[in-house]
Amino acid sequence: MCELMTIAAAVAFTAWHFAAKKSGRPNGAVFTTMLMFWGAALMWSVDCVAGAMEGEPLLDLSAHDALLGAIVLAAGLAVFGVLSLSRKFHAASA
Repeated sequence: MCELMTIAAAVAFTAWHFAAKKSGRPNGAVFTTMLMFWGAALMWSVDCVAGAMEGEPLLDLSAHDALLGAIVLAAGLAVFGVLSLSRKFHAASA
């Protein structure tokens, strides 16, 4: 489940990044968060494939895995918030 959640977050932030870039307002916080979620998705993809090669199910849809995914999403969104605030404070002080 955490794999699916991080892929969804990565796709959402990728769409946001390209929409902002197209409108001429690129956002570094969105870009950084997008890369973090793609890194997490890649990491879990490798883990899922390795587990499947050992006979485990490809996707873990348990409540514990959903909780782990929610924690990762919350951490990623927290980093996004901190990056966004730091860029606003930096722009305001310049």
